[in-house]
Amino acid sequence: MDKITVPKVKHFKGKKIITALTAYDFLTARILDEAGIDIILVGDSVGTTIQGLSSTIPVKMEEMLYHTRIVKRGVKRALVVGDMPFLSYQTSQEDAIRNAGLFLKEGAEAIKLEGGEKVAPLIEKLVSYGIPVMGHIGLTPQSVNLFGGYKIQGKTEKKKERLITDAKALEEAGVFSIVLEGMPEEVGKEITESVSVPTIGIGAGRFCDGQILVITDMLGMDPMFTPHFVKKYRDLYEEIKSAVREYIEDIETQKFPSEEHVFHAKKKEE
Repeated sequence: MDKITVPKVKHFKGKKIITALTAYDFLTARILDEAGIDIILVGDSVGTTIQGLSSTIPVKMEEMLYHTRIVKRGVKRALVVGDMPFLSYQTSQEDAIRNAGLFLKEGAEAIKLEGGEKVAPLIEKLVSYGIPVMGHIGLTPQSVNLFGGYKIQGKTEKKKERLITDAKALEEAGVFSIVLEGMPEEVGKEITESVSVPTIGIGAGRFCDGQILVITDMLGMDPMFTPHFVKKYRDLYEEIKSAVREYIEDIETQKFPSEEHVFHAKKKEE
């Protein structure tokens, strides 16, 4: 399969539904890549899925660079996008350019950042320096404190128009795609029809140009967290727990290691 690039993703609009998932490590990234996923996002969701945090806000820049580096090692075809963590781009344009550049140095082929019209000038500057940008509007997790929780966005006419304005500002600034998160399906559809770049939905309905989910959500690895918009394709929490229990039992009953799992010294020749 041909390598997925930023221009190809833009060209997919209206021609191919885009598939995307998050990954945070080499083995998972290799599996996703070999399965044929288009985009792998090294998400700051690593904070809630891997680090056990209650939000993405504490995730550090150096942690995101580490996960980007090891994900890239497992990828040959998919487009790798690095997720810029909280305060890695909000403090100054100079910080944003430097940090985005560090993502590319570690193997990311694009970066993602949250925000609409207010971050458009920054995005325009990043793109002018050769840094491809994926936008992200709607329920933006780094603004969870401002929202008062993980709440659906764009539910009123005024808020819907705000999101459409944000999407158009991002398009004008030069993003190659926009993540639409946590909004009514009708709003996701209207935004998708309003911009010329692909939209990638997560809880934004059926009419986006693509879809993305957090890998641990769709694999059912956390029974305490299954958002309404997630389809759980496997129940790895129970499968892994069952495998570990079987392992424990085999050790305790001395079924493991068995003859096939041990080494023997060579017998001396007579």
